[in-house]
Amino acid sequence: MFELLEHPADIGFRARASDLAGLFETCAEALMAVAVEVETIEPRSSYPLAAAGDDTESLLVNWLSEVLYLWDARRLALRQFRVLEITPGRVTGEGLGEPWDPARHRAKLVVKGVTYHQLCVAEDRQGWYAQVFLDI
Repeated sequence: MFELLEHPADIGFRARASDLAGLFETCAEALMAVAVEVETIEPRSSYPLAAAGDDTESLLVNWLSEVLYLWDARRLALRQFRVLEITPGRVTGEGLGEPWDPARHRAKLVVKGVTYHQLCVAEDRQGWYAQVFLDI
């Protein structure tokens, strides 16, 4: 579950999940929903993802930056994400999707990067929560 946030120069989202792995998956889905109409993406193939970070915030930023790299540089349209392992300094997983087809996958916004601006990752009684802003 995620919601988009308005910002004068960027776009952001808030995400929530019961565990940290689910939070990383949901944040990746939110990032892709900002960039492309995900409803037309078929989860036909699996693409590996991995990131490292010194803390939970940098780990999330680096994870999302890898998702953005697959979309922007490798031209892969991803719809679903699975975290296979998450430790304090590393996350590995996969994105499910297919090569981007401009005839089928309509791009929405050009996401230039994942920022640390107002970044928040926290755990509360309801599970895990994140707020992320993207440079567009």
